[in-house]
Amino acid sequence: MIALAKKYGEGPISLKSIAKEHNLSEHYLEQLIAPLRNATLVKSVRGAYGGYMLSREPSDITAGDIIRVLEGPISPVEVVEDEEPAKRDLWIKIRDAVKDVLDNTTLEYLASYEGDSDQESYMFYI
Repeated sequence: MIALAKKYGEGPISLKSIAKEHNLSEHYLEQLIAPLRNATLVKSVRGAYGGYMLSREPSDITAGDIIRVLEGPISPVEVVEDEEPAKRDLWIKIRDAVKDVLDNTTLEYLASYEGDSDQESYMFYI
């Protein structure tokens, strides 16, 4: 999604080019793009110069939108009702804090973030 955001407005980008640029498996990217397309975060363009592009501006897509599509609901643990009230309250506060950060971090911000100059690029885990 960050790769698509960085190329936003330049037309469709092939998964093959993203895979090559980030040293990722094209098959892995195909597995990720399907739910993102179904959730209308990306759209596909067919043809010789086809590929994928964001369905809306990077400033209108949050990290929370993406995580929920790919991982499901945001919760570090399942809160148990019969849990000790202090523990339950702590986990609810942690969940809410994580949601707040993810829902207020846009794809535009992530795409523009340079980070440390010593860091080569993002690390992707499969």
